[in-house]
Amino acid sequence: MDITRLKPIGIIHTPYKDRKEIPCQGYKSDKVGEVEVFSEYEEGLRDIEGFSHIYLVYYFHEATGYESLTKTFLDDQKHGLFATRHYNRPNPIGISVVELIERKRNILKVRQVDMLDKTPLLDIKPYVPQFDQRTNVRIGWLKDKIK
Repeated sequence: MDITRLKPIGIIHTPYKDRKEIPCQGYKSDKVGEVEVFSEYEEGLRDIEGFSHIYLVYYFHEATGYESLTKTFLDDQKHGLFATRHYNRPNPIGISVVELIERKRNILKVRQVDMLDKTPLLDIKPYVPQFDQRTNVRIGWLKDKIK
């Protein structure tokens, strides 16, 4: 596989024009956005309407480099980059679970968006609780930070 062949399949439209406006996690927001899938990939959306939630895989197009140790909004201590969800990464790829409201041809209306407007979309995958939920989960340094 040639990794340089990675290319956007669409654009995510959200109300967030500035990074400072974006909620730290999408589930904390009821904001609605639209996922515009390029017409050449529209056929691949067949049957997506049957899912209440989907994963959006996208490119953090305004990321600016990275640091191996970074602070997050939840802690004053620095943590290893890969133990965080910070957008500045060696490969600035993001993933979010959003609620699928409806599909109209190549446009998906979604709720709980937490990405910048005009974010390049790399992939879509269905959220399947039986596959995606895990038991006996540890959350490392976040243990005392999240209620």
